[in-house]
Amino acid sequence: MALTRKFLKALGIDEEKIEEIINAHVETLQPIKDERDELKTKADALDAVTKERDALKKAAEASDGDAYKAKYDELKTEFDAYKAEVTTKAEKDAKARLYRELAKKAGVNEKRIDAIMKVTNLDAVKLDKDGNALADADKLEASIKTEWADFLTTSETRGADAATPPASGSGATDLGKLSMAEYIAARKKKS
Repeated sequence: MALTRKFLKALGIDEEKIEEIINAHVETLQPIKDERDELKTKADALDAVTKERDALKKAAEASDGDAYKAKYDELKTEFDAYKAEVTTKAEKDAKARLYRELAKKAGVNEKRIDAIMKVTNLDAVKLDKDGNALADADKLEASIKTEWADFLTTSETRGADAATPPASGSGATDLGKLSMAEYIAARKKKS
């Protein structure tokens, strides 16, 4: 039932009071009507945005989804290859460093280690679980000693050669090797 002037007159209310009631009623209803209109506008806009979103979603699923997936797969493959390359290089550097140390420990001449490193197949060399040492280092050191025996440096203390003993301090000399003047001087010294 609506609040109208006719309804209020039927209730027996004065004309002045009816006008006040209607004005108060309009003041109360107007903000509600404004809010309703605003919400209706937003609802219409939301419907339009929802339709646009659904259309874009369908378009993305139909074509661009595959393109993005292909691009993602390509980038992932490149990244995995780069990661493997970095890991392999780090492992090779560690192997080279540890093999160089082992060769030095085995007694290989330090000047020859670079030449040995150039011809050594580091792919055959394995690291231990931690990656901090070479696997089977004792066997590898033994193989270095046998394979590169010509490059091993040995230091030993040798005594005088017994076949040619040093000249004694008694002044004995080989007279056949002296010149005439040296021979005469040596004879004068003895007498």
